Amino acid sequence: MAVTGTEVTGTPGPSLMRRAGGPAGATALALIGGVVSIGLWWLAIVVFKIESYTAPTPPDVVEAFKREPAYLFENAWISLTTTVEGFAITVVLGVAIGAVLGSSRTLERAFMPSLVALNAVPKMAFGPLLLVWLGVGRTSSVVMAVLLCFFPVVLSVATGLARTPSDLAELAQSLSAGRWQTFAKVRLPGALPQVFVGLKVGLPLAVIGALLGELFGAGAGLGYIITTAGSDTGLSFAAIALVAAMSIILYYLLVLVEMLLLPWVRETTA
Repeated sequence: MAVTGTEVTGTPGPSLMRRAGGPAGATALALIGGVVSIGLWWLAIVVFKIESYTAPTPPDVVEAFKREPAYLFENAWISLTTTVEGFAITVVLGVAIGAVLGSSRTLERAFMPSLVALNAVPKMAFGPLLLVWLGVGRTSSVVMAVLLCFFPVVLSVATGLARTPSDLAELAQSLSAGRWQTFAKVRLPGALPQVFVGLKVGLPLAVIGALLGELFGAGAGLGYIITTAGSDTGLSFAAIALVAAMSIILYYLLVLVEMLLLPWVRETTA
């Protein structure tokens, strides 16, 4: 017995693509939006006569890509692996802790305030401390990525499990299902749409966390390029463009995973 439908909020990926005419239509709209945004950026620089050392034009950014392609993409790969590693750790820890909190009202009341307090602390405050504790390198960036995206994942898992319809839980009990069977067959499938909401919120935060870690002295990565570029704003904006592209690609890969694992979500969302 498995749940094949649940209330879903905050999961715009599949429904947006359907309203836009499928993946091709959604891609076309995204490209149009990107072109318009770049055009407005270029127009603002021309109209307000902004100097290139303050904000580069799109051609300046393209020139930076042509000038340092290997340097940019090597560091982009470092940032990508840092982000994926931090997000993977968060998924494992967040799902485990969220499942424990969602399965026990007592534990949720005991530990959720501490998680809220930890989430409220500005993560920038951890930057210098992580350098002291972990030293310069990728490890501090991975930990920063985990710190930023951990809370949304835990909260979504705990909330999804807590919203299991009581009639389904009672039905499982009437069929003599054990606690583990009820969890695996009823509660977890019903919680998955909510879990993916948290994952899609947390993934861009993991990118930000990895970048913050690199800004504080990782010695490599796109954040390191932004920090050390100095007056070469074209190079800084090229690194920022790669961060944006990486975030978009990772997000829609996650949306694709959601569509493959939860095909019923597309049928039950408008």
